[in-house]
Amino acid sequence: MTTLFAPAVGKVLKYELSDVVRSKWIAAYALFFLVVTDALFRFGGGSAHVVLSLMNVVLVLIPLVSLIFGTIYLYSAREFTELMLAQPVRRGHLFAGLYGGLVLPLAAAFALGVTLPFLWHGGAAGAAGDTLALLVLVGVLLTAAFLALALLIAVRFDDRMKGLAAALVAWLFFAVVYDGLVLVAVHAFSAYPLERPLLALTLLNPVDLGRVLLLLNVDVAALLGYTGAVFEQFFGTGLGFGVALLALGAWCAVPLALAHRLFTRKDF
Repeated sequence: MTTLFAPAVGKVLKYELSDVVRSKWIAAYALFFLVVTDALFRFGGGSAHVVLSLMNVVLVLIPLVSLIFGTIYLYSAREFTELMLAQPVRRGHLFAGLYGGLVLPLAAAFALGVTLPFLWHGGAAGAAGDTLALLVLVGVLLTAAFLALALLIAVRFDDRMKGLAAALVAWLFFAVVYDGLVLVAVHAFSAYPLERPLLALTLLNPVDLGRVLLLLNVDVAALLGYTGAVFEQFFGTGLGFGVALLALGAWCAVPLALAHRLFTRKDF
């Protein structure tokens, strides 16, 4: 904890924030969510419909942008990283500054791009405000989790092309392939009770965790049939909701801890 508040972390974080915020990626990212959310309000209906329409955009785009933007930025900042390591700066402080400098602007761009249209269309009052808060929370946690994966990939692979390929493979796996593998497993073991294994498999994919939390919050779990009833029975409770948030938090902490371990031992 003291590492996070060290003066060196603040200096690295300040430089990273000023550098990342000037990036056209961040402005385009915020503008995209702002325009899409505003258009959904104008043509799509109320807050619940907007959240449902935004859900797939959030679950696909945030992991992709976090992985690609994070990986490209970290490879581009390799000379800055090596220069800072030549200075009397602890590796842990530099690592914390790099990660914080990526997470804060990207998460803020998403949160502002989504929240502002809700506010000026009056869609953040009452229960809709809770739904919006959950959407923003899920988006921020997914941003933190996939930027941690990007950091792990950038530290693990010295070659930029291998790193970008690994980032794309990671996105394809979590956004597309994982659900296909789960469907194959469900079909293969359809004669057995699969309620608990399905819950466990959901915890192993941050994208699925975000999807389940958002679907249950807008009361459309019934559309998922028997599986939806199982998810609602567990994730619809306070305990299940807490477990899902802890699992999303673990998806931020575990890749970050592995990346920190590699970063502190790497010979740059």
